[in-house]
Amino acid sequence: MTTNGLIAKTSTQSFVDTYNTLKKVIDENPNLKLLLELDHSANAEKVGLVLPKTRILMFGNPKLGTVLMKENQTTGIDLPQKMLVVEEGQTVKVIYNDPYYLRERHQLGEAASTVLEKVSAALDTISNVAIGG
Repeated sequence: MTTNGLIAKTSTQSFVDTYNTLKKVIDENPNLKLLLELDHSANAEKVGLVLPKTRILMFGNPKLGTVLMKENQTTGIDLPQKMLVVEEGQTVKVIYNDPYYLRERHQLGEAASTVLEKVSAALDTISNVAIGG
């Protein structure tokens, strides 16, 4: 499902399994580099607040991202790629930016089309593995 430039997919796995699978897929892809893991729930807990399970992985492929940023440097605000894993009640979701929304947002031209197709296909595959699809 795509809403407001975000793609959200429901997982058939638990939160932990979804997150761990996602991380493993990114780690094992020689074209990607995992840059950051952030546990929003743990950070909330440190200041006495409660947040349902919410973690994000930030990763990238400079060979592709650089092409987009050369076309319009504002793309750098949305790169590297991020995937958010959330638990909403009994439902676990993987959420990420729709690459074609980035084309619109940053007014990327046709030169970016091939890169966006590759990025879109890669994110689709990665997220499908993570959700158990």
